[in-house]
Amino acid sequence: MNRATSASTVITPRRAFTAMVLACAWPLCGLADTYDVYSNWPTHVSASDGTDFGLAVLYQYDVNQFSNDAGKFEDANTNRRRYFGFYLRKPGVYDAIAQYDFQANQWADAFVRFRSGGVIGEDVGNFRFGYSKTPVGFEGVTSSSATTFIETALPTQAIWEGRRAGVDWAFVRPHFIVNIGDYFWRKDFDGNNPGRTWAGRAAWMPRNKPGDVLHLGVSASREKLDWADDGSVPPAARLRARPEAGLSPVRLVDTGNLPYSKSVQRQGFEALWIRGPWSLQGEYLQAQVDRTNGKPNVDVNGFYVFTTWTLTGESRFYSDGNVADRRYNGRDLQAVRPTHAWGAVELALRYSELDLNDGAITGGKEHDWTLGANWYIGEHVKFQTNYVWAFSDRGNLQVNPRIFEVRAQLYF
Repeated sequence: MNRATSASTVITPRRAFTAMVLACAWPLCGLADTYDVYSNWPTHVSASDGTDFGLAVLYQYDVNQFSNDAGKFEDANTNRRRYFGFYLRKPGVYDAIAQYDFQANQWADAFVRFRSGGVIGEDVGNFRFGYSKTPVGFEGVTSSSATTFIETALPTQAIWEGRRAGVDWAFVRPHFIVNIGDYFWRKDFDGNNPGRTWAGRAAWMPRNKPGDVLHLGVSASREKLDWADDGSVPPAARLRARPEAGLSPVRLVDTGNLPYSKSVQRQGFEALWIRGPWSLQGEYLQAQVDRTNGKPNVDVNGFYVFTTWTLTGESRFYSDGNVADRRYNGRDLQAVRPTHAWGAVELALRYSELDLNDGAITGGKEHDWTLGANWYIGEHVKFQTNYVWAFSDRGNLQVNPRIFEVRAQLYF
């Protein structure tokens, strides 16, 4: 067999995954009679006992345009996320998902979760095993399909740890939630970020009804960093943020690599208020990088606050200690239908601030104002537009770009 023939017949992981997707997706069309264009596309199959199996897809296309940027940014338009995977759920008993982002070439969620009430008959919490989001960062743990703004706020970008692999436990009640996780996997699913994280989050919800929510929460984590596999490279933390524009590689604030970082401790304080079509959300985040070999520790912090108003009268959707896209029903929840056939329209305004200066570390300071408008069309389609006024000061360099962003999103 010659080299060309051999190469053409190699079964790569991507080819195998594509073949599996096509084989599984084809029979999903037309297997149920409850689908409608607005809120229930033929991308899943539901059994008589409530078990639901289907595709897990998130596609986002973004446009970023910059001005007043001192020539540091380039306009861009391309895919932001291309998640593709599968889910399997039995309401009240278990749910599982495996999802990969083909845009970033990295894993998204990949876990199985058991709800003890449905498994053993007594509700002692939900147990999740696999790869999922760490809990410090209210915006960070919000689904990527359900974010109010196109990009997360400055402190969320810099301080939220991201996804890690391990086990976590969540005890959910109507007026409080406790979540504890041990992310013990040596690295993440993409082979990066060696170390181990312990994390916890608790929230109190004195008001928790549709359209009437008050949520107050705290969270904390400790990430222990490991040396490289061969022991030649000391661990290094790095905290940085884009100016709330996801298509540019430029960071106006950045601590740079912090070698000999032993651990990163993170804390968060979060609040959410929803009353009819209005909402107010805010969060304070801080991180401490503990270092060895005579290197000074580094402390950074930031916060954001934003308000939303839905012109068409709907409320933001809230469940189990988090905010979800009002068009997404999670298969376990009743769909929230709009009051207008052409969808829901929401306006939002956010202020965020991040300080990455500490002693000799001049990571810089930045604060941004972001004005946003969202149009929700059914359960699966959303259009967003943002205008960002960014103000940064790092050393002797001040850059204050203006950013116009548009996003089209498809989700099911």
